[in-house]
Amino acid sequence: MTEPTPAQVPADSTVEEAAPYGGGSAESRPGPGTPAAIKRVRTHHLQQWKAEGHRWGMLTAYDQYMAGAFDAAGIPVLLVGDSAANNVYGYESSLPVTVDELLPLVRAVTRSAHRALVVADLPFGSYQRSPEQAYDTAVRFMKEGRAHSVKLEGGAEMAPQIELLTRGGVPVMAHIGFTPQSEHALGGYRVQGRGATADRLMQDALAVQAAGAFGVVMEMVPGPIAAEITRELSIPTIGIGAGPDCDAQVLVWQDMLGLRTGRAPRFVKRYADLHSIVDAAAKEFAADVAGGTFPAPEHTFES
Repeated sequence: MTEPTPAQVPADSTVEEAAPYGGGSAESRPGPGTPAAIKRVRTHHLQQWKAEGHRWGMLTAYDQYMAGAFDAAGIPVLLVGDSAANNVYGYESSLPVTVDELLPLVRAVTRSAHRALVVADLPFGSYQRSPEQAYDTAVRFMKEGRAHSVKLEGGAEMAPQIELLTRGGVPVMAHIGFTPQSEHALGGYRVQGRGATADRLMQDALAVQAAGAFGVVMEMVPGPIAAEITRELSIPTIGIGAGPDCDAQVLVWQDMLGLRTGRAPRFVKRYADLHSIVDAAAKEFAADVAGGTFPAPEHTFES
């Protein structure tokens, strides 16, 4: 993933609203009071990056350690996704996970990410019925989870929900194309936006933008269609299986770091092989215990 490039700081910007930070450790970044310092990535930074052509990466996070590590690495947006269903809780899909199951994960991430913008997914069944239901759910994520924004799936049909949330002070990231919560209605995991449905995808993108979304995820969309939508929209597009021309890219961290084994979707790039590292370490620990070499004297308290 391409790390964000620090932009020029507007003349009237404060330290909190300064240009986005880049990579490097927390210790190596400029401290408070310096021109490049930033206390928190905001939605307007993402729109500024789009205008300036800077691309950025988004990763999922569900716990304090990964949130802290990604935040320190300079990942500017963290998504507490409903993908926790099958990456944390062991469900087969994202459908069973509940608001009450996601809220503790959101709290863990927001407590640990000091600069990144934290987006919380609204789970299946918690917002589709009405704008009022969506607002009530979003308020829980903002108040109890301390999220900075929420994400919901759907295109033009979700415009009323997005409009009410944004009017009520809740920043909304939309999600179009393949929407995992609708996998049964869509006939399984299938690329969206091919052929005659490309126009519908464009209309969905324009509708969520008009409703007030600050960005839109496009999942499993043909690259040329995603590129056209990205050029048309004034808000950032975040791709996952949507080609290289989106303004940003997102991956599930267990996919990106190779913790999950087996066949990966075509759009996944594995940047590490954590499963092999964990497997080797666990086997070495078990062998040390069985062989009596752990704990050694240096791991034992004196009387």
